[in-house]
Amino acid sequence: MTTPLPAHTRVAVVGSGFSGIGTAVALRRHGIADFVVLERASSLGGTWRDNTYPGAACDVPSHLYSFSFAPDPDWSHVYARQPEIRRYLERVAAEHGVLPHLHCDTDVLAGWWDDEALVWRLETSRGPLTADVVVSGCGGLVEPHLPEVPGTAGFRGPSFHSARWDHTADLAGKRVAVVGTGASAAQFVPELQEIADQVVVFQRTPPWVIPRADRAYTDRERRRFRRLPVLQRLSRSVQYLDREARLRALIGNGWLRALFERQSLSNLERQVPDPELRARLTPDYAIGCKRVIVSDDYLPALARPNVEVVASPVVEVRAHSVVAADGSEHPVDAIVYGTGFRVMDLPLAHRLTGREGRTLHEEWADGGVRAHRGTTVAGFPNLFLLLGPNTVLGHTSVVIMIEAQIRYVLAALTALERSGARAVEVRREAQEAYDAQLQAALTDTVWNAGGCRSWYRDEHGRNFTLWPTHTSTFIRQMRRFDAEAYALRTAPDDVTPGQLDAVPLGAPHRPGAEHGADGRLDRRQERHPE
Repeated sequence: MTTPLPAHTRVAVVGSGFSGIGTAVALRRHGIADFVVLERASSLGGTWRDNTYPGAACDVPSHLYSFSFAPDPDWSHVYARQPEIRRYLERVAAEHGVLPHLHCDTDVLAGWWDDEALVWRLETSRGPLTADVVVSGCGGLVEPHLPEVPGTAGFRGPSFHSARWDHTADLAGKRVAVVGTGASAAQFVPELQEIADQVVVFQRTPPWVIPRADRAYTDRERRRFRRLPVLQRLSRSVQYLDREARLRALIGNGWLRALFERQSLSNLERQVPDPELRARLTPDYAIGCKRVIVSDDYLPALARPNVEVVASPVVEVRAHSVVAADGSEHPVDAIVYGTGFRVMDLPLAHRLTGREGRTLHEEWADGGVRAHRGTTVAGFPNLFLLLGPNTVLGHTSVVIMIEAQIRYVLAALTALERSGARAVEVRREAQEAYDAQLQAALTDTVWNAGGCRSWYRDEHGRNFTLWPTHTSTFIRQMRRFDAEAYALRTAPDDVTPGQLDAVPLGAPHRPGAEHGADGRLDRRQERHPE
């Protein structure tokens, strides 16, 4: 039986992946029981529910790619597989009391900020809902990106994106085209190679590949983790420090980056004996500029006799073949697109309209994808984005960033409670100052100066996805809610006529609190300075 939606809720959390489940647990721990988790699909899990392609797994160690408050001693491998991660999220949700708040098959179709009532008005697939606060747990790996290639609609065989894997399609003994060589393709190509008659991989740019060194945890290790949780915490700490140390190869020039490149090229030489194929698979840009592939079996799969690597992008799809830019035509029975996602082009960004009458997508189209501390956007009161702009990582677990952002959201809610205000919005000048500092920090990183094109940057070359330094810096930054960067709004009937309803964030609100710290009346006419 489906639980009916309430007419109003204190907090509406959108999405039920790591961000959504983590937020729900934190709200309950904070004593907030009036919240809902809205999930457009029929079950929770986010990207770990949607990506069911063969070989799907995490490329961050299991103990690190999990909540700090919910360690799992029973991971089967150093790198967890997709079914395990999905079960983990389901278990965390059940054990921490999230399920009664979860509303599946509930898509947020539209939402707009009501500046009179100081609430978000949401239109969902199951009816209307108002919320004081909206927390978006919709990550960037949500909407599949399909290349705009002529003829795709006329292909006569199965064709699908890896994130929408068609398990009814029998690919055994077939000729299968794989378009793209990103992280997902690196996991499913070895699986396809085992069953297909031929796999034709269309590669626009060769990725850097480093060994995964995966293995199964022994029964003895798992028993020890269960009996002595400190051992699992130690394992997590070691994995964390190792990953943070690797970051120096990405944010600085010098010997460490050169070392990783030499190791990767040595690995390529060992696993791909054919010099011609090896040349096609050798990157001509700095390691880390594009997402690094972590795999033990991708390169060996490419070297198998039934796999062909076409170092040329696809320019046309015909009824029974695929044509590359080099003019070659390849007869195939099926096509799998491993072409990534529309990062930050989220459906929710097109559907949420802020205080100024613009959608989040329109806001970003004008000024670029940006958010203060990756979490709040000027013009969008009481809206918090998890894994928002410039919070993605190129070296370690994004769960670390999610937990830091959740603490920041709770600090903002606490500030609202203590002030007696109804809405909080980042000041535009604070957002712009933060973004300028962040972009300056990204300037000399490999992601900006590594000599490649990647989904990390927009069409203007602006890096809108990655955090520029160690996660410890982000954690420290997010421990404190920077009240001075925000303006508060009180309810209309709490404000004496003629007084401003933008108040400084700090001491609890009271009549007359519209005065500045020096006792003078704040006479700025803009409630939220531009």
